[in-house]
Amino acid sequence: MSSHTETICSVSTAPGTGAIAVLRVSGLQAFAIVEQLFRKRTVFMDTPSHVAKLGEVFDGESLIDQVVFVKFAAPHSYDGEDMVELSCHGSRFIQQKILELLLQRGCRMAEPGEFTLRAFLNGKMDLPQAEAVGDLIDSQSESAHRLAVNQLKGGFSRKIADLRDRFIQLAALLELELDFSEEEVEFADRKQFLDLLAELRAETDTLVRSFRTGNALKNGVPVAIVGKPNVGKSTLLNALLNDDRAIVSDIPGTTRDTVEDTLTLGGTLFRFIDTAGIRHSDDTIENSGIQRSYRAMENADIILYMADAATDTLDSLSEELREIRDRINTSDKKIILILNKIDKASVSSVPSETLSCEVVGISAKERKNLEAVTEALTRHVAEHAVSDGTLLTNARHYDLMVKIADDIERIEEGLTGGVPTDLVAIDVRSALDKLGRLTGTITDNDVLNTIFGKFCIGK
Repeated sequence: MSSHTETICSVSTAPGTGAIAVLRVSGLQAFAIVEQLFRKRTVFMDTPSHVAKLGEVFDGESLIDQVVFVKFAAPHSYDGEDMVELSCHGSRFIQQKILELLLQRGCRMAEPGEFTLRAFLNGKMDLPQAEAVGDLIDSQSESAHRLAVNQLKGGFSRKIADLRDRFIQLAALLELELDFSEEEVEFADRKQFLDLLAELRAETDTLVRSFRTGNALKNGVPVAIVGKPNVGKSTLLNALLNDDRAIVSDIPGTTRDTVEDTLTLGGTLFRFIDTAGIRHSDDTIENSGIQRSYRAMENADIILYMADAATDTLDSLSEELREIRDRINTSDKKIILILNKIDKASVSSVPSETLSCEVVGISAKERKNLEAVTEALTRHVAEHAVSDGTLLTNARHYDLMVKIADDIERIEEGLTGGVPTDLVAIDVRSALDKLGRLTGTITDNDVLNTIFGKFCIGK
């Protein structure tokens, strides 16, 4: 990142032509530079902060555009610095011309995420909140939006602050014990330490486990549609999407690669993966597709296993599901057996408890009972919701929380194994250091460059 003492500018709206475009200017000289764009400078100078006003931007004697400008005086701005937002007409020429005028008068172009980086550096938000800004911009569903808003409002930060307070309490008790170790004074028995650690472990483990759900809600819940050839997998995908997304054919082995598309159900984005039919084959290419089917199941949160209600038997279904459970770990996955072609056979003879999974009967071709599939999907998401909405959605947060869980394990082993208190205190300080890196109270330029370099320019 460049120097943060310079005045920066950029277009903050999406590239291209639209009704309007918004340009941002921020920094110590923001007001002085923008003032020079107006022939009647008093129009800008006399306008108070947080008031929108109409003005005319000139390049010499040439009128460039009529704009609406808003001044935001520090520290009451998005990034805590003097900032101006200019709303002009959406012509690419106008946008470029105003940028040129700003650059000629002393601005430099903002780097990706630099406005939000400055907001973080100026204490307007902590690092998880800054990361939530990017998540909010990228949110594609109500669930992803809700998670980002909760993090932006500080829900996750408050959870981390609570963990940090309890680690500090633990560190203080250990330090007191160290200070008075020669006098053989014990300020807290080991049970008190272990009780506090048990609370910390429970909170940390809950957050670590929540990453799978949080990441799925953020990026789309992966749903693998699997089964033998010609059971209607591609037909189901097309029916759910209401589009001819996948090729449907009576020829077995038509689908040889995964076909993906997304659909929002009940405010949650689902990523459906249609896979190659699972069977024994001598075709090298088809076998490659079948291996991808198993990989899709391994990466899925939900497996829709499709079968033919007209031809499959209870024994054959039991064997097929057993084979899948033998090939991949399904302990953290929801398996829903989709009995297709109910217009040709009854499904009442296959109770859910017999196969240890939910059973739904449909006719993909006739589009009958598809709502039962969508209800099963949304119900699964609802059952895994967290009451306070605090979920890990960020890989950086997850990695740090896993390492904090490791620190807790070492602290517990030290306290129960007679490890000297000064060595146990090192692991406590290590956990506190990681919590600081998580919130941004401890960080380095490489981390900041990685996080904010992913933002769009203008944010």
